[in-house]
Amino acid sequence: MKFMKLGSKPDSFQTDGNNVRYVASELATDIIVTVGDVKFYLHKFPLLSKSARLQKLVTAPNEEQNNEVHVSDIPGGPAAFEICAKFCYGMTVTLNAYNVVAARCAAEYLEMHEPVEKGNLIYKIEVFLNSSIFCSWKDSIIVLQTTKSLLPWCEELKVVSRCIDSIASKASIDTFRVDWSYTYNRAKLPSENRSDQHWNGVRKEQIVPKDWWVEDLCELEIDSYKRVIVTMKSKGRVSNNIIGEALKAYTFRRLAGFSKGVIQGSDVVKNRLLVDSIVWLLPSENGSVSCSFLLKLLRAALVLDSGEMGKRELIKKIGRQLEEASVTDLLIPAPTGDTTIYNVDVVQTILEEFVLQEQIQHSGQLTEELQQIRNPGFTSDSAKLTVAKLIDGYLAEISKDPNLSLSKFTDLAEMTSGFARPTHDGLYRAIDMYLKMHPGMGKSERKKICRLMDCKKLSVDACMHAVQNERLPLRVVVQVLFFEQVRSASSSTGGTTPDLPGSLRALLPRENGGSHGSSRSTTTNTEEDWDSLPTTDELKAIKGEFPHLKFGSKGSDKIGVDDKSSIEKAAANKVKGLIMSKKILTKLWSSKGSQDDNSSSDTSDSPGSANPDESKSTPSRNRRYSVS
Repeated sequence: MKFMKLGSKPDSFQTDGNNVRYVASELATDIIVTVGDVKFYLHKFPLLSKSARLQKLVTAPNEEQNNEVHVSDIPGGPAAFEICAKFCYGMTVTLNAYNVVAARCAAEYLEMHEPVEKGNLIYKIEVFLNSSIFCSWKDSIIVLQTTKSLLPWCEELKVVSRCIDSIASKASIDTFRVDWSYTYNRAKLPSENRSDQHWNGVRKEQIVPKDWWVEDLCELEIDSYKRVIVTMKSKGRVSNNIIGEALKAYTFRRLAGFSKGVIQGSDVVKNRLLVDSIVWLLPSENGSVSCSFLLKLLRAALVLDSGEMGKRELIKKIGRQLEEASVTDLLIPAPTGDTTIYNVDVVQTILEEFVLQEQIQHSGQLTEELQQIRNPGFTSDSAKLTVAKLIDGYLAEISKDPNLSLSKFTDLAEMTSGFARPTHDGLYRAIDMYLKMHPGMGKSERKKICRLMDCKKLSVDACMHAVQNERLPLRVVVQVLFFEQVRSASSSTGGTTPDLPGSLRALLPRENGGSHGSSRSTTTNTEEDWDSLPTTDELKAIKGEFPHLKFGSKGSDKIGVDDKSSIEKAAANKVKGLIMSKKILTKLWSSKGSQDDNSSSDTSDSPGSANPDESKSTPSRNRRYSVS
């Protein structure tokens, strides 16, 4: 730390109690200077010779006592005045980064300028500031910290602005020119531990990290910190990634509980100001800070009820790099008083932002701002696949909430339905968890949620689970088995039409190996049978209709009807009748996009379901395998 000594005479200031200061001298004191609660018993001559303000106060008419003046509003209080008084007496005074600003403001208050006496206190302090303090990294930070209690004097004297410019300039300098000491929260370099290695007797050059200044600036209060970062940005010599790293380090240091997602501390206004300032300081370039950090900031902003503009800006930034997030990051607690556990609405808004940017990019209508900040791989196919998997995992977690409405679940799932992904296993797990946690769902609700899933895209493991899942509607179990049969047979026959059971082959559309003119097109079973939950015996019977499938257990795939008990026979007959329904098998192959979820009639679920002949006239129709 830099310091400067003024004066040469011994310090003869003494204390009498807590509120009295006096100079030990043979001459009697002739002036009393009152600063707050402290009285200074001093001599007029040394004080008036250097302070124009004291000259005015002493000569001004005073009806009470001509030998007492009051300077209660002097910046820095009694301590700062004592430094000025000692300077007037020529006593030894040591100035450093901790007291120099207070002394400078007090000297300005006392008008200790050059016209009063050459080499006065203000001049000497200015020399010390410019030649030592502002040239020192650590001293500049300390001085800036001391200015908070001395406003607005420090602002008027431009001490604050000079400190900020000094700090910002040093932080923006090329690292190879950094030759001063600094603190940094990192493993020390070998040379700092005196364990550096030598190569051919030549000492390796110490490499200064680009973010060497980050930890030191965390000591500043948010107002000062904000001004330093803004000044650094204006200089344009520090990368946005380093700025982002600095903001992250500052937030973790200054906002208690931030790393755990729980904001601690009773000063809500102070914490809100900090979060709003960090959001305002975030670089506009995409990827300057991690998506995880942005989501933590959003969580804090929601808890602290920050401004809408700040929250909206965070949501935009998160949406632009959503593929970097994790499921844990998205589990934002619901607002106080909400019946649900998690804030699903804000995640939906983030996802909407991601989809919006994808649509804008696809249409080629990117604004100049987005072209500058977007990531080269933004909303690529891989990004959309990652986001789809992310939302599937998020749905699986929030499904554990018994108060989560079906509409919120389906709305979120449908937003990623257009994102191609190889399997729907994640979505199946989410749907299964929702069915498990909401056992009271009606048939129409189960039908609606199962439509989100494409049974053809389930892996073998997922199929094995689904065909034994009594929470799924009967139609879904049949579809899973059917598509697995098609996949298995197709792979074994080199892509030719699989050898399906006769009852099924006769009911399929002609291009899939069936015939239109089957006489087995009538059934007495209703749509309710398909939407109902299957029993264990019915599951066994369904698998019995697909004898070539290899998954299952204990050979239950080949269970016959004749050797069953009466209950098993009844279940098998019911399932057989359902499978033989041409109407249902037609729906198995119909397009998901042609269904009307809001229809009150089962016959309107598919364009080809109302009239069987319609499906015959459109054999080349583009079909998508899905739950209808």
